[in-house]
Order: sequence, then structure tokens, then C-alpha cells
Amino acid sequence: MKVKLTLTVDRDLLPVAKRCARRRGRSLSDLVGEALQHLTQAPEGPSFSEKWRGKLRAAGLNTERYRHLAKKYL
Repeated sequence: MKVKLTLTVDRDLLPVAKRCARRRGRSLSDLVGEALQHLTQAPEGPSFSEKWRGKLRAAGLNTERYRHLAKKYL
């Protein structure tokens, strides 16, 4: 069963979204509904920080490259 929903979007986004729906031969309501369906069914994975925590190491501060960049930019 479908229900009515009122949305507020950026003024510049609305005509672009309507053109996108028209190109696909769908209504704007269908596109919004599909997007909401996709968002609610997508599996939630780890966040970016959770995914990369502990896998990156700090760059050496006593390297020739660091000294060159520090001299140039600091």
C-alpha cells in the first residue's frame, strides 16, 4: 500500500531529478521509493575508520622527503 509523503529538496536538485526520472521512463516518486528501498536493504558494513584502523602507519618524520617538504611548506 502506498502512502503520500512530503519531501523538501534543494531547489536546483528538483529539475535535475525530474529529468533523470523522465530519461528512465519512471516517475520521480518511483525513483525516490527505489532509493529508499536500496538504502534500507543495503548491508551496513564497517565505517571507513573502522575498516582501516591499525592498517596504516605514520610516515617517517626524519626522512629526506619530509625535510624537503617541511622546508618548502612550513
